[in-house]
Amino acid sequence: MEEPQRGIRAVHTTSTITVYQAYSPEIGLSAVREGRFPTAWKRDRMTWIKPSFLWMMYRCGWGAKAGQETVLAVEITRDGFEWALRHACLSSYVRGVHPDRATWQRQLKQAPTRIQWDPERDLHLQALPYRSLQLGLAGEAARRYADEWTVSISDVTPLAREIRTLVGNGDLDSAARLLPQELPYLPADELPAHLCP
Repeated sequence: MEEPQRGIRAVHTTSTITVYQAYSPEIGLSAVREGRFPTAWKRDRMTWIKPSFLWMMYRCGWGAKAGQETVLAVEITRDGFEWALRHACLSSYVRGVHPDRATWQRQLKQAPTRIQWDPERDLHLQALPYRSLQLGLAGEAARRYADEWTVSISDVTPLAREIRTLVGNGDLDSAARLLPQELPYLPADELPAHLCP
């Protein structure tokens, strides 16, 4: 079956969705121990969450990049994720979607969340011809994410390293079997057209 050009693929249940982030061990391991983001986690900064495991691996280099050595699977409420989608603005100006650049800039400044569609990745972290969601959370959205929406936080760094080793050894079948089983996620309300240009 052909993948839609833009879509949300994620591990999800009837009440939660799993997103990925990578941090230094000081932040990441503390979050895993406490089951929530520690006070050292800056709630006033924009943070990007990714439902795609392989996109996170591309971004953090399988947990090898400095400051991104601890890869987290963060299970959050669907209600919170849906709130973020409803309050989002595209992270970049798109002619024909926005009336003009100034209108988009005003929307972007006011929106607590940003949507970005980036090429999905394969096991070699090469770009695929369809895109996956990244969601930027700022202000109210970042605070809600850290303090209200988070259900659990798991360290998936060992999984990332195991899959990377299998890929490096050319055992793609075994690597693929270990991947989180991401399925299409359908928001309760269809994403507005201006968020899926």
